[in-house]
Amino acid sequence: MLTADTVHDGALLQVHDFRSYFDTPAGIVKAVDGVSFTLDRGDTLGIVGESGSGKTVLARSVMGLLTGKNVMRSGSARYNGIELVGASEKELRDLWGTEMAMVFQDPMTSLNPVLKTGRQITEGLRYHLQLSKSEARAQALQLLDSVGIPDPKRRISQYPHELSGGMRQRVTIAIALACGPKLLLADEPTTALDVTVQAQILDLLHQQQVERHMAMVLVTHDLGVVAGRTNHIAVMYAGQIVEYAPTTDLFANVRMPYTQALLHSIPKLAQPSHTRLQAIAGRPPDLINPPSGCRFAPRCPYVQPKCNSEMPPLQESETPGHLYRCWFPVGTEAGREALAHNTAAGMPAAVSITQILADPPGGTH
Repeated sequence: MLTADTVHDGALLQVHDFRSYFDTPAGIVKAVDGVSFTLDRGDTLGIVGESGSGKTVLARSVMGLLTGKNVMRSGSARYNGIELVGASEKELRDLWGTEMAMVFQDPMTSLNPVLKTGRQITEGLRYHLQLSKSEARAQALQLLDSVGIPDPKRRISQYPHELSGGMRQRVTIAIALACGPKLLLADEPTTALDVTVQAQILDLLHQQQVERHMAMVLVTHDLGVVAGRTNHIAVMYAGQIVEYAPTTDLFANVRMPYTQALLHSIPKLAQPSHTRLQAIAGRPPDLINPPSGCRFAPRCPYVQPKCNSEMPPLQESETPGHLYRCWFPVGTEAGREALAHNTAAGMPAAVSITQILADPPGGTH
């Protein structure tokens, strides 16, 4: 059975040296490889990275949603003092919905296409809260109204395909919030939505989080999404956290070249129309046989011989709570010398070195 031990420092979720591997015919895929973080009650953590960085696997694996003989989890993930790694499916089901819930990135695939909206919301209410059919329906109508669905009495009897993309995502949020979870994991909740609807969904999540005093993990590939909506940001690359900091400090004093490259890939309103977006050249490494040194080294404009041979540890910057994994960090003398050396040598950079020098994030470079 699950047992609740002492919760340290008011933390709701404590993840330590967490690993999620997949056994495939080609070898062991190290999708999440030694991740640690803490999430306090009521706080929001943004997990950011490219596709394939491991952020979605991390969120789903912590919740215990990834199962099968080829899935290998190790390390620790403690929710409210309860160890999730090694818990049975029944034990996890008792936590899903009432204690923790997830909003998936594509509501068209996460919602059941042959069940009406109301049935999908009331199912959890009746299972977890033992509500009658009429009580669950009344609660479902309130939930639809709270997430901004117009005319909930009509929408509750409709199928997912009869709703717009934004409405479907609001329904998935209503389902996730139905039983009052204390932790909400939102996995790319604005994927495939237009910009205006994206902002509405993100504002809705923030509003519900504040009203319900939930902790939230917001998974995204876009640093712009988490800029004003999180307390901390964890930047993931190739299954590892490569930078972790309070949100304001990360944007003001970026240290990891990968984080800097993500920042420079964000479109700027001041740029003229049709300005070419900056991309990170190359591809993420093979997670079956990752590099022995820094995993970002093959794509990094700061790379030096040491980067290819020695894995940098997560070390703390001069600001408490700001961790980064780099031998030649941005904004330091070592980083400036490495970048200048590569520029003089004419080394192709994943990001425009001229642009980095001319437009440093936060003015700290």
